[in-house]
Amino acid sequence: MRLQPLAGVEQAFAVPLDGDLEATGEALGLGLSLAELEKVRDHFRNEGRVPTDVELQAIDQAWSEHCCYKSSRPVLEETVFDLDVPRKVAVREDAGIMEFDDDHYYAVGLESHNHPSALDPYGGAATGIGGILRDVVCMGAQPIALVDPLFFGELDTPRSELPDGVKHPRYLMGGVVAGIRDYGNRVGIPTVAGQVAFHPGYTGNPLVNVGCIGIMPKSELIHSRAGGTGDIYILAGGRTGRDGIHGVTFASRELEAGSESDIGAVQLGDPITKEPLMHLCLELNRAGLLTGMKDLGGGGLSCVVGELALDGGCGARVDLERVPLKQPGMAPWEIWVSESQERMMFTVRPEEVAAVLERCAAWDVEATTIGEVVPQKRTRVDWHGTTVLDLDLEFTTGGPAYRRPSLEPKAPTAVEVKLEQPADIGALLLELLATPELGSREWVIRQYDHQVRGATVLNPLQGPVGREGPGDAAVLKPVPGSWRGLALTSDVSPWLMEADPRAGTLLAIAEVCGNLAAVGARIDSLADCLCFGNPQKPEIMGQFRAACEALAEGALALGVPYVSGNVSFYNETPQGAIPPTPVLMGVGIVEDIRNCVTSDLKAAGELWLIGPTGGEMGASLIARHLGAAGGALPPVDFATLVPRMEALVMAIGTGEVVACHALSAGGLAVALAEMCLSGNGAAVELPPELDAMLALFSETPGRWLVQVTPGCEASFTARFDHAVRLGAPAGKLLCVTREGKTLLSHAPAALRTAWETPLAERLA
Repeated sequence: MRLQPLAGVEQAFAVPLDGDLEATGEALGLGLSLAELEKVRDHFRNEGRVPTDVELQAIDQAWSEHCCYKSSRPVLEETVFDLDVPRKVAVREDAGIMEFDDDHYYAVGLESHNHPSALDPYGGAATGIGGILRDVVCMGAQPIALVDPLFFGELDTPRSELPDGVKHPRYLMGGVVAGIRDYGNRVGIPTVAGQVAFHPGYTGNPLVNVGCIGIMPKSELIHSRAGGTGDIYILAGGRTGRDGIHGVTFASRELEAGSESDIGAVQLGDPITKEPLMHLCLELNRAGLLTGMKDLGGGGLSCVVGELALDGGCGARVDLERVPLKQPGMAPWEIWVSESQERMMFTVRPEEVAAVLERCAAWDVEATTIGEVVPQKRTRVDWHGTTVLDLDLEFTTGGPAYRRPSLEPKAPTAVEVKLEQPADIGALLLELLATPELGSREWVIRQYDHQVRGATVLNPLQGPVGREGPGDAAVLKPVPGSWRGLALTSDVSPWLMEADPRAGTLLAIAEVCGNLAAVGARIDSLADCLCFGNPQKPEIMGQFRAACEALAEGALALGVPYVSGNVSFYNETPQGAIPPTPVLMGVGIVEDIRNCVTSDLKAAGELWLIGPTGGEMGASLIARHLGAAGGALPPVDFATLVPRMEALVMAIGTGEVVACHALSAGGLAVALAEMCLSGNGAAVELPPELDAMLALFSETPGRWLVQVTPGCEASFTARFDHAVRLGAPAGKLLCVTREGKTLLSHAPAALRTAWETPLAERLA
């Protein structure tokens, strides 16, 4: 590779593309393929010039998988984009915007920070939180809650079985949880929902997904685009450093044994800078001083400057030497592509610049004018008077799109899973409660502040103090003076996805909806974070396509849109790919939060099972626990699920329900046990027509265990197509019988002991 120094400046070079293109790309650390490098070469030949290193680095960022979705876009356009559903997305930019009430919008963001968290679990998770907060703030919304779906390898993996360079899942989990805790707690935004899942496929490649929800008056919505020619660019917040360089490139390839050398791609978070920056952004927007606002995430300045301008129908000119730096001596290309955290870009009318800078100083936030919006749709970057970048914006942002070959995954054969009834079903239930899949997440949850800002109505743990159990969804009261609420939950099972990506995705949608309905919320929108392996492998693209088709099917049946999300490919190590993992976040509307119910069993009220129990047990928790392989996954019948959810929400809204818990992993037996963690026992008689193992452990979707308000049994059951009375609270034991024979009998204290120990033991 030959570099030709640009006249008059240091550290900037022309890069002839007339030799070995692959060697040139490798020498510059580019992630572009040979075909992409050839396209870039031809573009500059048509312009009659040689590109600079800054220009090549900028194109590399813009054309990364992370930024331009070159492998996923064709599939997404055919499936989940622009679905024709009754509920409409108001705006979809850095975050998605939905109507909350006549006067307010809510904002939703969902992202992943997988590769950074594999290298630096604390920093990767922390900066993931920082990034999703910026996405919501730059739409003009006040963040009110965080969601964190997390996926790790098995915590008791022997160290001797870990490949060289792979960090232990216990270390990764501890660092990730600490990063989320420290960042979220310090900026004062509660973490109220999420999941923690374990599967050997995540060993060495954990998934760290972060979601955020915000609220705003409709009048304060601002867009991620420049207002027009003459607007001034103001860069505010943290300084630019060498942390986060080539972050999007790093996130667009597989993790390898030598990936530790990419630690510089991980950004350094600073919540103490972020907190006043968020207040500043919202204040400037509220005062009408901004024409556009966008956060600096993937690609840094190289992406945000051009995207703001192009979305406003314009171009941009930047004086790069005006960017405040953490370290002296940074090269122009480093400054241009750095993904250093806690930075926001404003576009401001010239006459408002002084007022904006004054308010930045009042909040003790560093801010600098760095350029202006120009009429031509190009970005020009000057470095001490010399132009180091002059790119056509439509070429730069018009990255390639590939229709990758795909191999349709084979669904399990519809073979019935045979489960032998053990001699002691009660002991089996305790074993299940103590599995990592079901055991208490209290070690994680208690590290997060759930109540900061004072808007949390239902916490992730629900029940009497000291006797809490797992809730189905969190509920927030976002607008003072209004009883209207927002409910949040997330879900996907790697075990179900591994068995059947299509059916597993549909089951994840059903569980998200069921969790929201269990607290009295109607599903209003979905967000999807699609985490998969290498898209250049047909089997991975087959998984991706199957999941996307299922996502479309579910959303159309529900009548709700995907308001936000991302795609994270190349989640793969030399040991193989992760299970296909389309993480789902569901947002529901609660008409009156005063009617919400929790999952803990109360002292009075009959127990009813809503929804029929099917016979499909493939990939169920009980089947896996007993070593029963194969079998079809339960189907999702949206035609009955949707009216059943609506009936449940109406019953909760009219006060006919005192407790409710959605059935999922472990089926009825686990739902009963979790409700009894409140300290109340129950006497339950199983329907005689069902096999005991099926009745107790089936994971058929669209079912809830409901405790009905005394005296409301007739009105409640009249709402449902299928409702079976199971029993009622009874003393201090959970006792389950069938045809007069006792199948299991446990005190709530014994259930709690089994449920509380798993993570603590493994993390110790």
